[in-house]
Amino acid sequence: MTFLADCRARQAFDLLANTWNPVVLHALRHGPRRPSDLRRAIGGIRPKVLTETVRRLEGAGLVVRTAGRGRVEYGLTDLGRSLLDPIDALGRWAQEHGDGIRLADLDT
Repeated sequence: MTFLADCRARQAFDLLANTWNPVVLHALRHGPRRPSDLRRAIGGIRPKVLTETVRRLEGAGLVVRTAGRGRVEYGLTDLGRSLLDPIDALGRWAQEHGDGIRLADLDT
């Protein structure tokens, strides 16, 4: 497989390359959340960064923004939910191989 600039695999890799994208998707896995609840669930994300991230994910069709009665919530679309299994698989891989990556990094 060749990973051209406009190929589908490259687009998917780009989505996962941003640190916060998979974290936000994972945090929304159990249902919609208000921005303040989402920030609390994630921890360590600035409000501006969260806003940029959910807008990027919304633009990619992975997250939907719902507003009403002075309240905003973000939730996953079906497309966003379809990315949870690959994110979980990457998380399992990181748990299994994280120490090896860290050790290799120390050797360089």
